[in-house]
Amino acid sequence: MSKFLQNVRKGPIQSPFKIVLYGLEGVGKSTFAADAPSPIFMDAEGSTEELDIQRLPTVESFTEALQAIDELTAEKHDYKTFVLDTADWFEAMVWEHVCAEANVKSIEDVGYGKGYVAALENWRTFLARLDALRTKRGMNIIILAHSHIRSFRNPAGEDYERYELKLNAKASSLIKEWPSAVLFARYQTCTHTDKNKRTRAVGDGSRVLSTEPRPAWDAKNRYGLPGELPLSWADFETAARAGVSEDDAKDTADDLDELMGLVDAKIRTQAEAGRVRAAGDPRKLAQLADWLRAKINHRAA
Repeated sequence: MSKFLQNVRKGPIQSPFKIVLYGLEGVGKSTFAADAPSPIFMDAEGSTEELDIQRLPTVESFTEALQAIDELTAEKHDYKTFVLDTADWFEAMVWEHVCAEANVKSIEDVGYGKGYVAALENWRTFLARLDALRTKRGMNIIILAHSHIRSFRNPAGEDYERYELKLNAKASSLIKEWPSAVLFARYQTCTHTDKNKRTRAVGDGSRVLSTEPRPAWDAKNRYGLPGELPLSWADFETAARAGVSEDDAKDTADDLDELMGLVDAKIRTQAEAGRVRAAGDPRKLAQLADWLRAKINHRAA
């Protein structure tokens, strides 16, 4: 018997987390990451001065950022989580690197759209280094980012606005595909309409993690998380390690039914074949749902 068949592994594999967390300024993204196991921050924004955390020396360029990650990958240390704070501030370094290589002052001067394509290749290089860090050092990876409101082209009806990553659209798509979870941090709010028919937002200041896509925000996860959690590392880790509940599995199945109705016949046939191959595995079905959403979003872009 071959060495591969002798070493077949069954069931979920607990591996380091790979997360993108985005949300409004001041909602508590850095605090969430600071509570992860033994974090080391690459603070591109300079917004963690009040936190009692370990930080890398300030990196001044994209090249220095790669060098810092390479050191973390190659050398022995006790850090268990790498945090980029934040992706939208780091994007400025990515663009500066593109400009330096093209010997221009602005990314727009590289040529129509070419600068952003070059930036995308730099992002791919950066994410590959993070994957190597996660694999070789067993470190969790957390990328933090701000949110902004962007118009969403809805293929199934009227367009609407929603929260998305505050990044160039090409970079945003890549970074959303890369992790196992894209989480949206927000304040818990509800609306109240008074007797004069004026609608106001009401909240108690509590902060939550949204883990699934909704019309108002983009999110995903492959950890079988409930749709909403308190904004805390402890709650996230507990839920992620607990696996997929029956209710969550049913919700995923319902999502698949809805998503299949939004794609053309060719994509639907591929999705149905994928559903058969998943054989009821909730995590594989969640990945299939993410794939369908990506197809729908790409068509709408």
